[in-house]
Formats: sequence, structure tokens, C-alpha cells
Amino acid sequence: METLPPVLLGVSLLIPFAAALAVRTPLTRLFVLSAPPVAQPKKQFLLDFNLCLTAGFAVVVYNTLVHGFPAASGISLMLGCAVVGFFLGMDMALARERKVIYDALTEERALPPPKRLYSMTRKFSLVALTAILFVSLILGLVIARDVVWLAEIEQSGMSVTQAQLSVMREVLFVMAVLLVAIVNLIISYSKNLKLLFQNETSVLERVSQGDLSKLVPVATNDEFGFIAGHTNTMIQGLRHRTQLITALKLAEEVQQNLLPSEPPSLPGIDIAGTSKYCDETGGDYYDYFEFANGHLRIVVADASEHGVGAAMLMTTVRAFLRQRVTMGGDIARIVSDVNLELARDVEGSGRFMTLFFLEIQPESNTLNWVRAGHEPAILYDAGEDSFIELTGEGMALGVVEHMKFEKYTHLGWTPGSIIVVGTDGIREAQNEDGEMFGPDRIRETIRRHATESAEEIQNRIIEELEIFQGEAPQEDDVTLVVVKLL
Repeated sequence: METLPPVLLGVSLLIPFAAALAVRTPLTRLFVLSAPPVAQPKKQFLLDFNLCLTAGFAVVVYNTLVHGFPAASGISLMLGCAVVGFFLGMDMALARERKVIYDALTEERALPPPKRLYSMTRKFSLVALTAILFVSLILGLVIARDVVWLAEIEQSGMSVTQAQLSVMREVLFVMAVLLVAIVNLIISYSKNLKLLFQNETSVLERVSQGDLSKLVPVATNDEFGFIAGHTNTMIQGLRHRTQLITALKLAEEVQQNLLPSEPPSLPGIDIAGTSKYCDETGGDYYDYFEFANGHLRIVVADASEHGVGAAMLMTTVRAFLRQRVTMGGDIARIVSDVNLELARDVEGSGRFMTLFFLEIQPESNTLNWVRAGHEPAILYDAGEDSFIELTGEGMALGVVEHMKFEKYTHLGWTPGSIIVVGTDGIREAQNEDGEMFGPDRIRETIRRHATESAEEIQNRIIEELEIFQGEAPQEDDVTLVVVKLL
């Protein structure tokens, strides 16, 4: 094939490669762009590599049929086309990968991590071994051809020196061309790595600042693709968590507005109440109901468990109770009716709510109460320095549909007596050693601060509880209502 005139050889090479270039665009649309984005660089390499081989094969067939060259003479040409196709295909594949990255970034395409990992080490090793093989074959063929040529030239000192210089220039030229091709691949690949790294770090910087609006484009099936995919999964999880936290904050605000904003102001009665939830929302509830005849009704309730489900149960009981209280009637009948409605709503769910309903009648110094599975209230007689538990029978609300609750009564109290109604989150609170706060600490705190106002007594109990717990987490909602009978 070397005997062909340069012009004829150039034309025989130009025509097949021009034809390959002409069909490259439609084949790219058909074969490359129809594939998933992550697979497009590989498809692009295969297309360009095979087009180069096909063009080279067409030249060999043409020269064999038209000019009568033996097929073996086209081995060098096919090897050269393979080398060109390899470096050209790699460069086009990397360019296609950059295009995929830019498109993914523009479209903010959130793809899952690749199903199969093609590690960067594996890719580097494969490309390096292939490049070394091609470089070795090309240099081997050049050197072998030059050795044969050197053996055929005239054995004069001048001709040998000129031949050596010619061979050296040829080898250096081939090495320079191959080196340029390799360096071009390294630069092209570095651009892709830099782009992927910048995209990843820029998104993570946004995340560190609380901005979850951007996702990392998943454009490769190597480690960068896996990191990008899992980063996107993390961001989407954070988005969901942020939405959930926002919703919980709103629910917390709404639920706090359902509790009394301030205690009632009644002659002879000093009252204070508070709720402290262990989550954003809780199941504890307290409320006051004032009547024109001077009577005061106080309810303290505790839903099973805590969190959103307990909060929903709390709002349901609050609605039932407020509606039923406006209809009038005995407190035992009110609690029975509320239980009836609640039991129908929570049937089969396993949820329930304990409740203590206290009625204070100042004109007759009478206390009435209904206990629905709740902690007994504590009555401290300041004159006698004694404690009485306001106990009684009664099952939690929502368990038995037609449960009839009973009203209990206590007659008379000493001025300065204190009533404390709380939830089990106070008595059962534990410190770091697993020890419970217990009722004795509550009573001792009441005794020490009995001369202070209801709000101060309430604050002292909460302070003592927090000191007792130390670094231990709050595991249950805490609700406390303190009434001082003046």
C-alpha cells in the first residue's frame, strides 16, 4: 500500500472517512441519544470507534479489489484506524459526558444512584492498558519497518547517518502524536472530573447553609454518580424532614393556642396551669370553665403515648368536652357523654385518654370531681399540714363505650389549702440513674412553698423536676394545674 501515490492514497482514505462522518449525526441520534443519559458516553465511544474501523476496512477492501494489494498489507492501516478510533472515540465520549452533565444540571434531573458501579480505578486501568497496547504496537510496527528499510539501504557512512536521523525523526513524530492524543484525553477527563466535583461541592455548600433547592446531576456510573445519587436521596429526605418539621411547628403553635392563655380571675381562688411537651406536639390537655354562679370547673387530661397521634386525640377530646359543657349538667354525666363519643371514634385503635374533672364550689367550700383513669389530684390542708388524695373509680376515656362515671365529693377546706392536678409525666419522670421523681418530692415541694402564690408553687414544682432530671431526656408530656383556695 506504500507504493500508492500520495494523492491516490489520500483520496482512498478521504472518501470512506467522509462517508463515516456523513452518517455519524443520524447514527448518533439513533444509537446514542436514544439511550439513558448515563449510558450515552459509552454508546458514543462505540459508535465513533466502529465508524473508524469501518472506514479503514472499506479502504483495505477497495485497495484489495481495485489495486490488487494482498489483504495482509492492510493490517497496518487497520491498526492505525483502531488507534485513531480509540483516541477519537474516547474524546467524543468525554465530550458527550460533559453534555450529559450540563443537561442534567440545567434540567435539575434527580436520578437515583446507578444500579451498577463502574469504578474510576477500573476505567483508568482499562484506558491506560489499551493506550499502552496501541502505543506499543504502533512503535513496534514503525521500528520493524525502519529496521527492514535500514537493512536495504546502501551501506555508506553518510547514508546510514541520514537513515538514522530519518528513523529518529519518524519515531519522535509518532511518539509526539500519540503523546498529544494521550494528554488531550487527560485534559478532557480532568474537565469532567472538575465539573462533577464543582457540582457536588456547590450543592453540599448550599445544603450546609440550609438551601435544599438544588440537586446534584447524576451523569456517570462511577463513584461520582453514586455519591451524587445518594446526595440527592439525602437532600430529598431533608426536604421531607423540613416540611415535616414546619408542619409540626405549625401544629405546635395551633395546639398551644388551644390551651388557656391565662387563668381565670375569681374571688377567693388563685390558679395557675402549664403544659410542657416532650415533642413538638403532645397529648396533655388542661382547661378551665367558669360559670355565672361562681363555680369553676378544671379539667386535666393525658392521651396515651405522645406526639402527633396523641395531639389529635387531645384536640378531639377538647372539642367533645367544650361542646358538652355548654349543654350543662352534672360533671359525671358530662364525662360519660364525652366517653361515649370518643369510644366510637377510637374503637379498635387502642388509643385512650385519662382525665380528671374537678369542680370547685366556693360558696359551699365543696369539691366535686370525676376521675377517669387519671392520676389522683392532691389536696394539701395548710392548717393541718396534711395531704389528701382525691381518688375514685373510673376507667380511661375511649375504652368502654357505655361506661358510667361517678362523681366524688369533698366538703370543706382550710383557707390556704392547695389542690395540685398533674399528669403522670411528673411523677414518673426519671433522672440519669433511672430513679423516678415520685409523689413524695411533689408533696415536699408543695409543703415548702405553701405560702406562695399558685403560679410560684407551679414554677417551683417544675424547677425541682428539671433539677432532678438533670441531663436525662424528657420522655413524657408534663402538665400541671395548681389551685390555691384563699
